[in-house]
Amino acid sequence: MKYVDFDKTEAFKKLSALPKKGKDFTSLLTAARVKASMVPAGGGLTYSWAAKGVEKAELDALQALADEQDLIGKYKTLLDGELVNTGENRKVLHHLLRGQGGLAATGKPVVHEGKDLGTFYAQERERFSVFAELVRAGKIKGSTGKSFSAVVQIGIGGSDLGPRALYLALENWAVKEGQRFLTAKFISNVDPDDASQVVSSVPLEETVFVLVSKSGTTQETLANELFVKDKLKKAGLDPSKHIVAVTSESSPLAHNPAYLDSFYIDDFIGGRYSSTSAVGGVILSLAFGPAAFKELLDGAHEADKLALEKDILKNAALLDALLGVWERNFLGYPYTAILPYSQALSRFPAHLQQLDMESNGKRVNRDGSPVHYSTGPVVFGEPGTNGQHSFYQLLHQGTDIIPLQFVGFTESQRGDDVTVDGSVSQTKLKANLAAQIVAFAKGKADSNSNKEFPGGRPSSLIYGKRLTPAALGALLAHFENKVMFQGFVWNLNSFDQEGVQLGKVLTKKVLSGNSGDEALDAYSEIMGVK
Repeated sequence: MKYVDFDKTEAFKKLSALPKKGKDFTSLLTAARVKASMVPAGGGLTYSWAAKGVEKAELDALQALADEQDLIGKYKTLLDGELVNTGENRKVLHHLLRGQGGLAATGKPVVHEGKDLGTFYAQERERFSVFAELVRAGKIKGSTGKSFSAVVQIGIGGSDLGPRALYLALENWAVKEGQRFLTAKFISNVDPDDASQVVSSVPLEETVFVLVSKSGTTQETLANELFVKDKLKKAGLDPSKHIVAVTSESSPLAHNPAYLDSFYIDDFIGGRYSSTSAVGGVILSLAFGPAAFKELLDGAHEADKLALEKDILKNAALLDALLGVWERNFLGYPYTAILPYSQALSRFPAHLQQLDMESNGKRVNRDGSPVHYSTGPVVFGEPGTNGQHSFYQLLHQGTDIIPLQFVGFTESQRGDDVTVDGSVSQTKLKANLAAQIVAFAKGKADSNSNKEFPGGRPSSLIYGKRLTPAALGALLAHFENKVMFQGFVWNLNSFDQEGVQLGKVLTKKVLSGNSGDEALDAYSEIMGVK
């Protein structure tokens, strides 16, 4: 497989030669274009690119880029278990968690040191599914004999953001479906107020804690574990009957009698890509049942299969990625806003922020050489309509053009609604979404410059009927694959995160009392560390 820096490709030259002037959306954005720009995205979702400022010339050049950089071939290489993570010399196997059927080009199992990893992941999923069913049935109880009614995850970064976002996304779905579910909460910050607030909000006798640390050495997570164990002991409870571990088989947490049970992942599952592993699977299976988690995996797998299509107009994740490259590298837009018109997706932008910025926030290529073009964008977001009353002012009338990614559903999860001024709230939500897409694209002329909207703000839309586990899985996989494809275009290693390490090293020096840096000592002093 040939890996080349983006600016060394013929496609880069062709894209650079295209006009960079913003499109006239007033004439570009027609009903026919809207209907013709729909691409299946899996899980009942559709991706629409109608409000993106591209036409045939740009799309043809982006297709040529996908072909020249062999983006689908690189995706297949990843699926077949090659060492794609060059920084850590590792395979990248989060797709394998969702099943290999229809994905692997060779059709052969992914094997490492004699272990069939697909079988390993499936066996772990079966183990924690059985555990979850026993807990939910009241056959595994806490140390005082009470059934568990709550689950709390202790983890940070990818062990928190993705699972938290997915849990919140399915709470209302579970209520409507009449599912019995365990209330789930999350402890992530090393700030003791976080752990204290969560622990005090759950019935400790009826709570199972899920400790997540692949290495078993994550400072913040282990500090929070000790906090929780202290609270359990003070309540007269046995921590070993209330905590399960999700870790690697080589960590100090593995096969440890101090835990009720342990479930395993490996180094080929990166933190921000781990929501479909035991990292997300244990808490989601406890909360909603293994069947709901399986539906989520099926939705993700469907999106993964669609991402194998070479025609960019039939591959939602690939097209989304390439349109982002056009906007980032040739239109000079350094930001992307994620705008879900669904309160259930309130934490999804935070997860995508980590997914994108930790993956492609890189200044060197796969071989460690500096790149000479822009890479990952700054990602932020908030659910609509809340965001409309927050930062949309800048999006509409600010000096920077910020590409927008809308997500919406025609039905609410609960179906509980009220009619006000002739329409129900869900209809008002959908009307706001439609209005914002057109307002951003077309703008509004006005003799009063303060009331003029320049328009020309491009956006995409992912929409479906209802946010179900399958739709959620497909949505998750869509963005994972989008980030992967952009990393391949930019010739980055999207699967390590050295940028988080320096601060950890300096923190340890501060805590040791011997930092060797007078500025670091000064800041430590004013913060009361010493």
